Amino acid sequence: MQIKEVLLAPGNGAFFYDDQAAIRSGATQDGFIYVGEPITPGFDFIRHPASSLSIGLVLADDSVVWGDMMGVQYSGAGGRDPLFDADQISNLTSRVVAPRLLDVDASRYLEACADVFEPHEHKRLPLALEYGVSQALLRAVAHLHRRTMAEVICAEFGLPLPTRRVPIYCQSGDAREINVDKMILKAVDVLPHGLINSRQKFGVEGQGFLEFVKGVAARTREIGRPDYHPVLHFDVYGWIGLEIGLEPQRIADFICKVADTVPGFTLNVESPADFGSTKAQIDNYAQIVSILDERGSSARIVVDERCNTLEDIRLFAEAKATHLVQIKTPDVGSIADTARAVLLCKANKVGAYVGGSCTETDLSARASVHVSVATQADMMLAKPGMGVDEAFSIVGNEQNRLLAMLNRRRAQNENVR
Repeated sequence: MQIKEVLLAPGNGAFFYDDQAAIRSGATQDGFIYVGEPITPGFDFIRHPASSLSIGLVLADDSVVWGDMMGVQYSGAGGRDPLFDADQISNLTSRVVAPRLLDVDASRYLEACADVFEPHEHKRLPLALEYGVSQALLRAVAHLHRRTMAEVICAEFGLPLPTRRVPIYCQSGDAREINVDKMILKAVDVLPHGLINSRQKFGVEGQGFLEFVKGVAARTREIGRPDYHPVLHFDVYGWIGLEIGLEPQRIADFICKVADTVPGFTLNVESPADFGSTKAQIDNYAQIVSILDERGSSARIVVDERCNTLEDIRLFAEAKATHLVQIKTPDVGSIADTARAVLLCKANKVGAYVGGSCTETDLSARASVHVSVATQADMMLAKPGMGVDEAFSIVGNEQNRLLAMLNRRRAQNENVR
């Protein structure tokens, strides 16, 4: 199947790109903006409206399939690619990627991705570009074979058709109390993220964070259904290490203390500390994980910063330096690598969480659902945006529609036999 033409369309991400270094350094909020000077290269302001770039592939039957490119909220932090520049990405796509797309056989997904994503000038293409183009190629193959994107992934990786739904994780943004109530009323599987991204929110010695965790557990019992038992997942953006110190024993002690305040709940703590490099992150996270496991704690460590690419994920998984990997889809690059990352985590008996960013789009979120379900990830992020309702409906409804189609396909296959 040949691609006849490549279209590009500028777009918006669903949230904002934020300068994490400036926020950590004490930038204050004034309404929705941050006041202060940016620190991370590429940022003119601490908070930028997120941009995206859509790529459309015109197929032989004149159908057009799309994928979306964008960066993540905290671009340029923790070893990530720099701030997304739609003009630069558009120029690179037109000059380098579009000619490659016109030459590939788009019916062969993994081969097409490998050919299109060859290094340019001895450097890997921007990961956001890989992410968007790989979505469009996946949709092209699904269109050609009249199958779902999940079925294409299953066929390419030799996986059985999935039957199990993947738990969905919602994030609250700064409207924490209102959004926690929404999540509980909608019986979200994993909640609430919490956006613990400043000293003000974390509190002296972590007291603010501790009280928030206790409050979420209490609210769940107060207004949730009697049979509702969500996983509590909090992203602390390295603030345990920043406030308490970078000694693994002290970090583990603090996490155990928090877990002990919410008995009966599984507690996920994402990004407890940033040790400055991937190697240091692996060495120290492995110690924290080992301490928690030896104590039989209900707390689980989730890695995000310093674990970006497929190779990073392999290193963390093989070292058992985390309980759960956030596979941050725009940072991983090709969505085929997201699938590989889930399977790699499973092979190493490490949890696989297909995440991403609030800056994504409905299009990229739906593609992520298909990969999550096909590979049977342990959980997936409700995205895009920082609101609960929109993201939960986009991801949840896409999953339900997909499972209905897969159940029909399974029934058809059984009737043929």
